[in-house]
Amino acid sequence: MDMPVKSAESLDLFVNAKQQFERALTWVDGIKEGIIDFLINPKRTLHVQFPVNMDDGSTRTFHGFRVMHSDVRGPGKGGIRYHPNVSEAEVSALAAFMTWKTAVVDLPFGGGKGGIICNPKELSRRELRHITRRFVAELGDNIGPYTDIPAPDVYTDAQTMAWIYDTYDRMHPGGNNLAVVTGKPLDIGGSRGRDEATARGSWNATEQLLRRGVVHGMHTLEGARVAVQGYGNAGSIAARLFHDAGAIIVAVSDSRGGVANDEGLDPREVLAFKEETGSVVKFPGSKAISNEDVLAYDCDILIPAALECAITTANARDVKAKLIVEDANGPLTAVSDEVLSKKGIVVLPDILANAGGVVVSYFEWVQNLENQQWSLEKVETLLNERMCRAVDEVVDLYDDLSERYEAGFNKGNPPPTLRDAALVLAINRIATVVLQRDIWP
Repeated sequence: MDMPVKSAESLDLFVNAKQQFERALTWVDGIKEGIIDFLINPKRTLHVQFPVNMDDGSTRTFHGFRVMHSDVRGPGKGGIRYHPNVSEAEVSALAAFMTWKTAVVDLPFGGGKGGIICNPKELSRRELRHITRRFVAELGDNIGPYTDIPAPDVYTDAQTMAWIYDTYDRMHPGGNNLAVVTGKPLDIGGSRGRDEATARGSWNATEQLLRRGVVHGMHTLEGARVAVQGYGNAGSIAARLFHDAGAIIVAVSDSRGGVANDEGLDPREVLAFKEETGSVVKFPGSKAISNEDVLAYDCDILIPAALECAITTANARDVKAKLIVEDANGPLTAVSDEVLSKKGIVVLPDILANAGGVVVSYFEWVQNLENQQWSLEKVETLLNERMCRAVDEVVDLYDDLSERYEAGFNKGNPPPTLRDAALVLAINRIATVVLQRDIWP
């Protein structure tokens, strides 16, 4: 029988972030309450609105956000997304995730996030360019190479980053402004390997986790059955990398639906089909399934690579995977996380699993500041080293927390998870810097 969970479920991403944080705090000793409040709440939230002349001659007002969650360990770092459902709460949660993420992989950054409420599918390239430039102008000096450094996110890309760089550079002439944003085109300071970084980092992390024996009965990807929910950039590249490492891709989906084949799908052929038709649906030689079916598919590894809160208490009990690799940000609600833990399903948390993107963004930032461009081999080697080291540190702390739990520490609360360990690692790193810097004035 499933044990009841303690917390009420919410689909608000910031509420889930706070619930995860508060659960991890039960494993942390000796941090003052005031410091805890400082660590969870955003340092600064900007809400801007601005008019844009549209192609049809009309004028529309757009709303945008930029949240700086923390700059204790360095400049803010985090993407800018364009989506109809962007909200202050969502951006605040994603900024918090970035704070924990950069701390887990030990980067000299804090957490930031931004977004504009719009539907890019209904906007022309000219309109998107004007929206981007006005947004950057409104943000002013609240972004900068040593202040807060944006990157691509949902429905933004290298072209969007080029517009951001160009706008900022025109507003701040005479300096090396390349490092104001990462994820740029290669010709203007982008890093090799950035497009694949999120997926490649999750693959590196998964292989190291399996080598550490955390998932019972699985030590390599050879023969592992993998399902991918969300066949965009991260999901499709992850499918290819896992497939090339010996895994069998049995199911994939995008926003229109999914396809499955227990004998295995060729991820390159599926991507080519999607690029030709606009969706993976009706891929030859497959059976049609829904997005929900992909989450519940009979597989060893499930990769949620779409939007947040995909797995809730409504479907968590149907998940059959042994391991969930969170390529998306916040794909599990905090309460569904508890349900999956009770089922014995291991979750490689987003703040570790998809940190490859921000790691290579850091590499790009360093290259820009030093006017260098590294080889792809160097980027991929350093990414693998950084991700494996972070996995080792999280697993070591998880083992320590598990031993303490068995010895009677934190009884009355659920046993630790990898997410607890990753958050404890991040909290301790940030709190240490807060105390070392001391509080000014």
